[in-house]
Amino acid sequence: MAEEQINYSDDNIRTIEGVMHIRLRPGMYIGRLGDGKSQDDGIYVMLKEIVDNSVDEFSMKFGKQIIIDISEQGQVSVRDFGRGIPLASVVRATSVLNTGGKFDDAAFKKAVGMNGVGSKAVNALSEEFFVCSYRDGKCHWAKYLKGVLSEEGEEDSKEKNGTLVRFLPDKEMFGNFAFNMDFVESMVKNYTYLKRGLTITLNGVDYRSENGLADLVNDNLSEEPLYPPIHLEGPDIEVVISHTNAYGENISSFVNGQNTRDGGTHLAAFREAVAKTLKDFFKKNYEPVDCRQGIVGAISIQIQEPRFESQTKIKLGSTYLWEKNGDVGPTIRSFVNDFVARALDDYLRIHKDIVPIIEEKIKDSQREREEIAGIQKKTREKNKKANVYNRKLRDCRYHYNDKINDKTPQDIQDYINASSIFITEGDSASGTITKARKASHQAVFSLRGKPINCFKESRKKVAENEELNLLISALGVEDDLADLRYNQIIVATDADDDGMHIRMLVLTFFMKYYPDLIRRGHVHILQTPLFRVRNKKETIFCYDIQEKEAAMAKLKNCDVTRFKGLGEISYEDFVDFIGKDIRLDHVKLAEEESIHGIMEFYMGDNTIERQNFIRANLRSEKELEDIDI
Repeated sequence: MAEEQINYSDDNIRTIEGVMHIRLRPGMYIGRLGDGKSQDDGIYVMLKEIVDNSVDEFSMKFGKQIIIDISEQGQVSVRDFGRGIPLASVVRATSVLNTGGKFDDAAFKKAVGMNGVGSKAVNALSEEFFVCSYRDGKCHWAKYLKGVLSEEGEEDSKEKNGTLVRFLPDKEMFGNFAFNMDFVESMVKNYTYLKRGLTITLNGVDYRSENGLADLVNDNLSEEPLYPPIHLEGPDIEVVISHTNAYGENISSFVNGQNTRDGGTHLAAFREAVAKTLKDFFKKNYEPVDCRQGIVGAISIQIQEPRFESQTKIKLGSTYLWEKNGDVGPTIRSFVNDFVARALDDYLRIHKDIVPIIEEKIKDSQREREEIAGIQKKTREKNKKANVYNRKLRDCRYHYNDKINDKTPQDIQDYINASSIFITEGDSASGTITKARKASHQAVFSLRGKPINCFKESRKKVAENEELNLLISALGVEDDLADLRYNQIIVATDADDDGMHIRMLVLTFFMKYYPDLIRRGHVHILQTPLFRVRNKKETIFCYDIQEKEAAMAKLKNCDVTRFKGLGEISYEDFVDFIGKDIRLDHVKLAEEESIHGIMEFYMGDNTIERQNFIRANLRSEKELEDIDI
């Protein structure tokens, strides 16, 4: 039977502008929706967009306090004491895309928000949005419902100059959302570390920093530094550096007060500059990875009209300090390199007591790396001969470290950014996911049995482990995390005791030797349904007991199946579970949390403290019976 012809005419051509486009394509403006469980969820981007505007006022020397209040219902209020939006432009500035004062360098220099999008996106994605600008004894206010103006007015006012914004994220977009105040507090602290003299009051509590980035690093140190952090400042740049005995690198990066969690050109330049300066200072050809092993620190730079790689502004893409009318300033790379080379070299020549500490740290890293590299090479060669690698990794076509340029098609960019690897255990689980996955951007790595407990074993023993050796090779991070091949590393294990244990062992490995994979938000745990509730007409998959009970109430006479292994779920159903509605638990590691302390508690000897923790969090017998149904 021939397919029905579709009439393609002028009626099919649609123009979607402003508010409707934002609501239809929210990912273009805030990255993702979410319900607040992840710090990347849209409600935090919305909060940041509004606070950024207030911080930019402070940066221009207007207003020393920002007041933020977040109610239990999720309504946000942000009041600053800057210049206030020009009264006649309040509605345009909050509802018309590509409209704002930050296109004018005279009004805003080195601001975060540059695209005239932020407050409009917040407005469009809010159930209610209210803005009021106070200027010189008058105020102009406007109220919106889901981005549509409902009321506005102008009147006399005795309030101090500035802007008040209140918004309630739309449950139609974000579901039953809730702000995690730990995420909000961390955001607020970062603003104050970067803007000395600024006081931010969050739900009645004042936050303020007197020592800038030095406070950030000192407040968040989870491991004892080998020497007091080095704090260096110059025009438009501030850096802090120290080393610990931990593995990996822990460097925070910021641009114009924006926390660039995914780094960018400034962080790459800083990493390069630290290694090069130390090599030149010691006049030895140390490897950069050894110079940076165990490094902790931060970098903050100020540039004009920064170009970020997305509207969420977590990765800097700018090459130059400024670009205007075809003219460019110095490169960010040369700017950062020149400053670090000069300032760090001067510091080390003055503070000679820390010099041998730094060099011994570099040498220790070099000795261990060279020993481990030889072991890993032998293991990889043995596995290649046995063709083990190809049996364990079902790769995808596009990877996170693929180069993106202006000519890269949007769908390819989406595949690269969505690139994932599922770490599974056993043939049935890996087989199910392999059949269900999208081979364009989803890879599968199959573990055999339980990996070793890295917390208890030596680095040499870990290097000799075939499973973990091949996993690191698959991820591409043997030499540098910048070579990471997948944006999302997803641990997908069975929902039974063995599966939970394997999950803990894999996370322990990442936490000990590759903690930056967790800190940068790459590591996740796959949620899979625990129950299938069905009758003759309908089937509902449920992820917890509450969903199961709701499904049983809806379907009345029904059968309930309890899933424990991924292989028990048909791959036809599994397609939905790893598709656009995939449920992931984000593995998070707070800056101030001690990695060693966490691993000691969960993976060390069976201590009284851990036994008491288990008893205190043990589920009721009734709930355990339901789980084992």
